[in-house]
Amino acid sequence: MFKNDFYIQQIDDVQIRLKEPFDLNFIHQYGTVFKVLDAQSSGNLCFGVEKAGKRYFVKFAGAKMINDHDLPVEDAISRLKAAVPKYEELTHPSLIRLVKAEEIGDGFAIIFDWEDGESIGDLNPLLHERFLALPTDKRIGVFEEILYFHAHVAQCGYVAIDFNDNSTLYNFDSGKVMICDIDFYAKQSYINGMGSIFGIKALMSPEEFRCAGLLDEVTNVYTMGATAFMLLVDGDRSPEAWPLDMKLYDVVKKAVSDARKQRQQSIKQLMEEWEVVFHFGPTWPEV
Repeated sequence: MFKNDFYIQQIDDVQIRLKEPFDLNFIHQYGTVFKVLDAQSSGNLCFGVEKAGKRYFVKFAGAKMINDHDLPVEDAISRLKAAVPKYEELTHPSLIRLVKAEEIGDGFAIIFDWEDGESIGDLNPLLHERFLALPTDKRIGVFEEILYFHAHVAQCGYVAIDFNDNSTLYNFDSGKVMICDIDFYAKQSYINGMGSIFGIKALMSPEEFRCAGLLDEVTNVYTMGATAFMLLVDGDRSPEAWPLDMKLYDVVKKAVSDARKQRQQSIKQLMEEWEVVFHFGPTWPEV
């Protein structure tokens, strides 16, 4: 059925919006569909499925998505295939676990363990407001988990491209934090060949808007500083809005300096300067 220039089809009890009809029956090999994300700009159609009491998260490239910017389906398939080794090499307790990847249904799918959690970004304003209403110490804990993971990313020789709070899942019951999307992460050092690369502008450094800009760990220092402002004061970088010790404000403000040389030169240095003022919890890792 066509409606508002897109096609609506149903699988199990869930409706899916696509640019054109597509045979999705292959998904039943993984289980019964209980959730669909069909408006991803990546070109990936994402499913929550359940089989024999176990839930999985499936990313599939091959169908024409409603928000794919008219990019060829073949590009989405190539990008998803290229993402597989990143999930293998960056395995971490805070990263969703890859189960398998395969060509299927005239496309390509990656299957992960399902994680119960909600995106804390502003794509869902109600959940975003709920997260910002949490006590400051809980939001600090989320920031630290993100920082831990990106210290690991740096150790593995990668740079985080297109990291954002929409890629971070938070379980409001358990407090568990998971990163669910690293598809565009790349080996260091990465030269920006696009001008403005993928990402949320509020978390992106100046070099991510500049063709031939160098993207490396110093770039991710900026991303982590911007993330701290996003999680703690909804992106407000003014000293008046900062809820913690002003020495911590100076640490985070330094991280988001436009000039690369004025930032901390590694995630480790950022963590050390943060720790001087605010001691991390018992899960603080060796870096």
